[in-house]
Amino acid sequence: MDDRVRLTAIRVLPLLLLTVAAAAWFSDVQQGGPYVLRNLLPPAVLLLLATITVWRGDGTWTGRGWRWPLGLVGFAIPALGLSVYLHYAYSVNLNGMFDDAEQPARVFRFLPAYTLVAGGIGFSIGWIVGRSV
Repeated sequence: MDDRVRLTAIRVLPLLLLTVAAAAWFSDVQQGGPYVLRNLLPPAVLLLLATITVWRGDGTWTGRGWRWPLGLVGFAIPALGLSVYLHYAYSVNLNGMFDDAEQPARVFRFLPAYTLVAGGIGFSIGWIVGRSV
């Protein structure tokens, strides 16, 4: 096996396991509802971006500079942060957030769009900052 492929697989494996765990938790929180697959899109995009980052870096995170790693972090913080926070808030009904809603599970309908847009903005900011580092 080529060193680049092996190193990429080793570096991305923890993120893959974290994505699988998040998928299981999202499915549990949403009780297998109709929006589970849709809500797995932001973690899947994060996994894809991480794989591209490590691949372009020849098996390391910063092999080609800081643009991709900082862009990846810039994507992960708003995209996954918002998604995980709202799943947590829904699972424990944080401060009665979902008490008066007629269909509280609908929060997951457009959540991936919001998180992907926020992640895209974060990626852009990270990319710009990474250019000057």
